[in-house]
Amino acid sequence: MPLSAPRGARRRKLRRRADMPLLGGARPPIAALLALLLLVAGATALVLGDHDRTAVDKAVLSSQQRVAEDGALALRASLDESVTDLQRAAALFAGPEAVPADTVLDKLGKVYNKWRGLAVIDPAGGSLLAARGETIPLADALTGKADKSGKSGAGDGAPAPRLVKLPSGDTRMLVTAALRGGDKPRLLVASGTLNVPGISTGENRSLLVVDSAGTVLAKDGPSIARTAWAKRAAKTAAAAFTKTPEPGGHPGASGNLMGGTDKHRTAVGYAAAGRAPGESSPAGGLGLSVVTSVKVTEDAKAVRTQAFGLVAAAVLLLLAVLVTWVLVRTVQRPLIGLYLESRRLGRGELDRPVRAFRGREPARISAALESLRGQLLGGRPTRTGRARGGIGTRTTVIVCGVVLLAWAAPLLLLLNRAGSGVTVPKQLVEDQRRRTDTAADRVRKALNEGWADVASVAQIVGAGSEKGDKEEADAGSATKAVLQTTLREHPRYRSVYVLDADGKVLTRAGAAPRHPGGRKPYADSVAQLNTSGKEPAVAAYAAVPGGKGRTVVGEYDPQFLISMVTRPGLGQVWLVDDKHRVIAADRQHGFRAFSKLPGSHLDDLVTKARKDTNGTALLHRADGGSSLAAAASFTGGGAVRDLNWQVVSEQPASWLELPEYTAQRHTMLAGLLGVTAAVACLGWLHIIVVRPLRKLADQAEALAGGDRKTVLFPQHHDEAGAIVRNLELIRQQLRTAERPPAGRN
Repeated sequence: MPLSAPRGARRRKLRRRADMPLLGGARPPIAALLALLLLVAGATALVLGDHDRTAVDKAVLSSQQRVAEDGALALRASLDESVTDLQRAAALFAGPEAVPADTVLDKLGKVYNKWRGLAVIDPAGGSLLAARGETIPLADALTGKADKSGKSGAGDGAPAPRLVKLPSGDTRMLVTAALRGGDKPRLLVASGTLNVPGISTGENRSLLVVDSAGTVLAKDGPSIARTAWAKRAAKTAAAAFTKTPEPGGHPGASGNLMGGTDKHRTAVGYAAAGRAPGESSPAGGLGLSVVTSVKVTEDAKAVRTQAFGLVAAAVLLLLAVLVTWVLVRTVQRPLIGLYLESRRLGRGELDRPVRAFRGREPARISAALESLRGQLLGGRPTRTGRARGGIGTRTTVIVCGVVLLAWAAPLLLLLNRAGSGVTVPKQLVEDQRRRTDTAADRVRKALNEGWADVASVAQIVGAGSEKGDKEEADAGSATKAVLQTTLREHPRYRSVYVLDADGKVLTRAGAAPRHPGGRKPYADSVAQLNTSGKEPAVAAYAAVPGGKGRTVVGEYDPQFLISMVTRPGLGQVWLVDDKHRVIAADRQHGFRAFSKLPGSHLDDLVTKARKDTNGTALLHRADGGSSLAAAASFTGGGAVRDLNWQVVSEQPASWLELPEYTAQRHTMLAGLLGVTAAVACLGWLHIIVVRPLRKLADQAEALAGGDRKTVLFPQHHDEAGAIVRNLELIRQQLRTAERPPAGRN
């Protein structure tokens, strides 16, 4: 006769919890696995479509945008340098007494040769005090909004830099700086040519500098002004100037577009020479943009992957249905059935045997429940035994995972590999060379500008040396102050100091000098001071006029050199000396000072580039894949003429937006998504179902074997937890039935 159920409060509470709906268990991970696999299959069919010519156009367009960004940065840096050079030069002539205007212009003319015209004017009366070079339009120099904050670059109430149109049609940038000293205010004005950035053009490439109205101010290469799409590109670049740049990207709006017909296509890239929010750049407010265009002469090779994507998606759909069916049949249904059987026994419904289930753990639990049913009917505890036939739940989950990984792993590691035979457009190789040449020109100009700054300091120091012996101490203090001001206003230097004729340091500002001890100063130039050590030492030397062998030295900060060669989309970039030793490299990849280039093909390329003034590039093919490499030497002379340095760059072809590599990345993405879905959902199922189910089988067998002392606590509110609660009810019933009657007093 069935045992009656206890009526205690604990028993009623456990019954109510056992009847609560199940929120967890096997159903959520199995359903999530099916949903994710269906999404992965759909994504595979969509992303693995055919890649036609437009994909190659996209790679070329992206390259042109990068070229335009390089040009915009070079243009802005050149104009900013002109502004700051004039301001700093004017500040060096500050003092209690006014320096004669002719003396100011003579000293500036000996150092800087970038300005077409120089003048000192009286802002009150508009009179010309001194002039050198071409005639400066004084009316334009004195008009314009005065800048009192200094944010635009002028400072001290002087007009901000602006562009003016000469009667000849040429465009000039007028820069004005306050010339302090004496009782009367004066303005130092310089006019500079607005040149196109230092990017080699050639027969197929054109380069434009446009203003905010889309008017062409400077150009190089074949004329493109008559074509409708070229005008549209100029207007697009002008309109995009006011857009907010992306964080961490180009400090200004940039983009690309495709012009021409199907047979005669032209790729256009544009970039604004603007400034990022919060950035100070005098030239960034002039509204200038750089537009570059190149003719696309190659027909792209289409890559057909749509059929492959459809087949892969269909296979995944079949596997998803198969795996879901297996998990439902072997995990979800047995678990729900065991819950129903255990609940029936906990309620005292003992009239029919417990249904047997397939699978190792479900079979063990069902056998234990059948033994417990017999004990509730008055039988003795029996050991059901651990050896049960069938495949374990963990093995089933592992096999399902292996099946899904068998689909995902080939996509992630083997299929649709681009290989080394990918056709890379010649234009991309040429763009790699041009951008490397632009980077070399940028570093060369920056070093030369640094030397010009040091030379201007030498002019001021030389002026102090003309004083008498009584004022020598005051002159030394003034020199110290000039060095400190130069170091503070020029972040490119780590230290600035003065050497005597024997190389002894007389005075310095900043870090400890690294000039070789006992060596006489170098002649006016930029010199490399070491060939080994932890970091390179590079310095600009400028002799002091009339200084009896004294020389002003400005040592460049290594981080300044690193910033000069860091450009996005160019790959790894190195600055090397004449022995192919690395002096600096881009921030992203880092470098070890004076190490060798990584590859003999780069050494051969550097050797070849020394003979070619325009630089050289190659498409290097190796077992690991293809790469675009380029090298460009310093050209144009200046203070760096004896360095013989070069800029070298290398970019894996797999980083390019070519259709073969796009298909490879999409294939790998599909495989990665498949692996992620399988590992996440099956791992979830293993944690919340398989492991608790194995533990539950041990607890059920222990209870069936006579263990009445171990209290069973559910860990989760799911099917396994519900079975544990029902086993606890059964344990309490068995303890009540086996407890001897209490004696009466």
